[in-house]
Amino acid sequence: MKKNLVDSMVIFFNEVTIFCLKPSVCLAVDNGNLYIDFSCEPADSNFARCFRSLSNCTGGCFQHIFVVQMSKHGKILVAMSGGIDSTVAALLLHEQGYEVIGVTMKTWDYVSSGGSKKETGCCSLDSLQDARRVAVDLGFHHFILDLREEFGESVIDNFVEEYLAGRTPNPCIMCNTHIKWDALYRRAKALDCAYIATGHYARIQQQQGRFYISKAADLNKDQSYVLWGLTQDCLAQTLFPLQDLHKPEVRQIAFDLGYKDLAKKGESYEICFIPDNDYRSFLRRKAPDRLGSLNKGKFVDRSGKILGEHDGYPFFTIGQRKGLGMAFGKPMFVADINPGANLVVLSDEQEMEYTHMEVGRVNWQKYEEAAPNMEFTTKIRYKDPGQLSRVEGSGNEVRVVFEGPVKSIAPGQSAVVYEGSDLVCGGVIRRNTEGLNLL
Repeated sequence: MKKNLVDSMVIFFNEVTIFCLKPSVCLAVDNGNLYIDFSCEPADSNFARCFRSLSNCTGGCFQHIFVVQMSKHGKILVAMSGGIDSTVAALLLHEQGYEVIGVTMKTWDYVSSGGSKKETGCCSLDSLQDARRVAVDLGFHHFILDLREEFGESVIDNFVEEYLAGRTPNPCIMCNTHIKWDALYRRAKALDCAYIATGHYARIQQQQGRFYISKAADLNKDQSYVLWGLTQDCLAQTLFPLQDLHKPEVRQIAFDLGYKDLAKKGESYEICFIPDNDYRSFLRRKAPDRLGSLNKGKFVDRSGKILGEHDGYPFFTIGQRKGLGMAFGKPMFVADINPGANLVVLSDEQEMEYTHMEVGRVNWQKYEEAAPNMEFTTKIRYKDPGQLSRVEGSGNEVRVVFEGPVKSIAPGQSAVVYEGSDLVCGGVIRRNTEGLNLL
């Protein structure tokens, strides 16, 4: 700055350093925008009223402006999707005195993929603008990360390949593990941030030098199931500001802070890159040659008896009952899939029960391994209440033995093992040991 500040008065106001260059002249920078007021009294009003936009001022003659954002707790990188949960997480951290840096990850462009429905959810233009608007309102930096290439390679390609292998993938877990946290962790280091934060409903605990996920206070919104893949390094640097809040409280916070439209914003439950929930059409667009070469397949029962024809095994998932394309005179469920023979095995509900399963790609959180005969609860899908079980083995391959029969174990889905509310480990279901070998 050309003007000498040696004799100027420095006032700390709302954690923003304001330079008073002469009586009634103050200046500050908010998110790269210069604000000047020629008659402000910092002690008499808040920051938002204290400064008017440079476009409404006259006489601005400063070439360089530098204002220091004071922070109580250091810098924190917050993933902001534009939804209510991540927004309130950022609002709470800002109020607590963190120097918030917002980041919105662009992972998917639905329109260019050939979809017919208006783009919605975390990657839509409206969501990006909502996240940006909050950052501008509160005066912190906000970035957009273009992760479409990485997302395509790690999540979408995996999604297609898993269905073509006869398995049922969980893309949200793949995204959390290999895209979101990896990107956040690397950007946090580059920006010298002490922590990263998201709007997930979960807790992070520490015991005997290990970090692990625990269920959130709001069990109806708990998202611990999708966070089993987080490493010790990521967990040690992550905060979940919503861990003790229930959803109605989060909406009330947004409303009380002036974000009334956001407080009414609905939930998004579909897969972000398939907002119309038509995964079959998505597979046809992504793998036209491989799916086009499939002939009509057969529905068979467990004895091998032909029950009918189908359009191709990738369009079915274990446990599916509706949408089979034909009637069988009684409820029938997809029990197994044989990709090599293009067979879909059907059975009645009683034949869908299993007592063992193999789990691979295991990530241990609370413990490095399970002690013999320890009793846990294992979930095999997001809304599953869980079943009592034991874990046999160690490392990244284990066997889960249930105390009673469990229905519709689907290879490709995640198995997450809990001790009470604490996440012990998680992995990908390889096979149910009493059915067909699906690998």
